[in-house]
Amino acid sequence: MDWSAMQSKHDALRKCLRDMSGAVVALSGGVDSSLVAYVAHQELGGQALAVTSGSASLKRDDLELCRSITAEWGMSHLVVDTPELHNPKYAANPVNRCYFCKATLYQALAGIARERGFATVLNGANLDDVGDHRPGMLAAREFAVRSPLLECGFRKQDIRALSAELGLRNADKPQAACLSSRVPYGTHISQQLLDRIERAEQALSDLGFTQCRVRHHGDVARIEILPREFELAVARHGELSRAIKACGYVFVSLDLDGFRSGSLNHGRLADIPVVAA
Repeated sequence: MDWSAMQSKHDALRKCLRDMSGAVVALSGGVDSSLVAYVAHQELGGQALAVTSGSASLKRDDLELCRSITAEWGMSHLVVDTPELHNPKYAANPVNRCYFCKATLYQALAGIARERGFATVLNGANLDDVGDHRPGMLAAREFAVRSPLLECGFRKQDIRALSAELGLRNADKPQAACLSSRVPYGTHISQQLLDRIERAEQALSDLGFTQCRVRHHGDVARIEILPREFELAVARHGELSRAIKACGYVFVSLDLDGFRSGSLNHGRLADIPVVAA
């Protein structure tokens, strides 16, 4: 790690945030948005507010993490209920589902920013997000949401390194995309389905798996774990199967390609319609 280059990026991030008259930060509990929130709090104090959506698509553990880390920092934090599940365009789970989620969130955050007299809404997007399938970035542009990590040239490895240096306790937190990302495009999303997926992933965590996904395929739960933990899955296959079936699945499969972020984006996306905003 080139720490002189890292210091330059850190200084640029601090200046970027310090130059704002006030900011609302979309905080999900991931390391990216956490770094933005933490530095915004350092630079802006009471003129920075972290806001987390209490949506069913966010794991309850991540919601509690948002509450606890902001309390540790002494940062103002607000939890809002965003109604994306009530939007039929979101619930239909089109390829651009993320757009409807982020548009709902950013609309709420823009309203909070206006009420508080803050000029800016921020997210945790970075250089590694560019070029990936991320319809939510369109919503960010439409609502003039700024991405200071992207503006200052941060990649994921930079974010983790600086977060660790600053003492953020979630610096090494595994990637945790929203629960709806476990559902193949075109499959209807409901509160009950997201609850089932969350219970199943919690069961995997309780069994000792560190980075995992339960991809929902009707009666089949397709489990993605790190290849180095395959041996654990075999050793505890009986417990694993029973735990997942207790969440409502009939069949449990282990994906031999292992965990990879956004694996459902690798399918035949062209066959799934895009829903107009």
